[in-house]
Amino acid sequence: MVDFQLSDEYKELSDTVREFADEVVAPVAGKHDEEHSFPYEVIAQMGELGLFGLPFPEEYGGMGGDFFALALALEQLGRVDQSVAITLEAGVSLGAMPIYKWGTEEQKQTWLPDLAAGKKLAGFGLTEPEAGSDAGGTKTTARLEDGPDGKQWVINGSKEFITNSGTDITSFVTVTAVTGTGQRDDGSPRKEISTIIVPSGTPGFRAEKAYNKVGWNASDTHPLSFKDVRVPEENLLGERGRGYANFLTTLDEGRIAIAALGTGAAQGCVDLSVKYAKERSAFGHHIGTYQAIQFKIARMQARAHTARLAYYDAAARMLAGKPFKTHAAIAKMVAGEAAMDNARDATQVFGGYGFINESAVARHYRDSKILEIGEGTTEVQLMLIARELGL
Repeated sequence: MVDFQLSDEYKELSDTVREFADEVVAPVAGKHDEEHSFPYEVIAQMGELGLFGLPFPEEYGGMGGDFFALALALEQLGRVDQSVAITLEAGVSLGAMPIYKWGTEEQKQTWLPDLAAGKKLAGFGLTEPEAGSDAGGTKTTARLEDGPDGKQWVINGSKEFITNSGTDITSFVTVTAVTGTGQRDDGSPRKEISTIIVPSGTPGFRAEKAYNKVGWNASDTHPLSFKDVRVPEENLLGERGRGYANFLTTLDEGRIAIAALGTGAAQGCVDLSVKYAKERSAFGHHIGTYQAIQFKIARMQARAHTARLAYYDAAARMLAGKPFKTHAAIAKMVAGEAAMDNARDATQVFGGYGFINESAVARHYRDSKILEIGEGTTEVQLMLIARELGL
């Protein structure tokens, strides 16, 4: 019989992060959202708690846990503040994890300890103005040239919508770039895409003005520009020409993390609605006594529960070394839609108060839409699922 019950160790972690989310994150979430300010003080405390090091070995400053531990933390943070949750998700899944999985020992020793401690953040520069879902359409280039201290990559191009790329504690961005051309099996040309580490402050590398977003207002997101940016040849991350393939693996794992975040957002909307339904009176009774409200909230709980089972299953398959790409796509799609649907229904339960930006459900309503877009749109997930079915 399949057992979806958490072990004592996982349960303790989840409870610890839940308490931290309620006592530290939630009280300042509205302020940072309204001011569009990055929550440095919260991120520092998350680092002290060890959240950024959860899936990494102790030898690199990590906590010696696994990816499921990260997912549990993301679910609890996502209940109260998606901006903080996505900062952790992107910092680990997109920033540090590629270094751990494909970096040289020197790269790991150089970058991972500060990332695992939450003292520094890193971004993953993939998306471009004309290369979003079609990431193979990358136009940013990197060519090897002789420099005064050896060969250097010279990078030119731009990136869009890059998380954790312009904070005061951003140490680098890993970028995908075309480093040459190759041939497919049928003889047709193909781009050789590699990933290269670009440290913050490198001449020619600039994080442009931050976006004015609909949601995730306390998350750091910038367009990036690269004009004759020079970095050493050894800043290549992983094997040359494997950048695109490695990126796909990164996204497969990241979708489980995003599904956990979405599950937390969906559950947060349930919790807020239950509390409000027990307090708000209309026509002489608490609105939670009316079947219309009961049924709406019951459906919300069913969505959150289903999303949780989906990401638990995908994570279990990943940790067991079994194929999980399709299950991650299902989890990401189900959780993203659950978060968006629950945010809409929670806003309806709250009525006029739900339409006020200061309310937590309004923040979820604005935040949740990106869960159906980022790290693979719903349409991309459907494409992956259909492909697995042989369609």
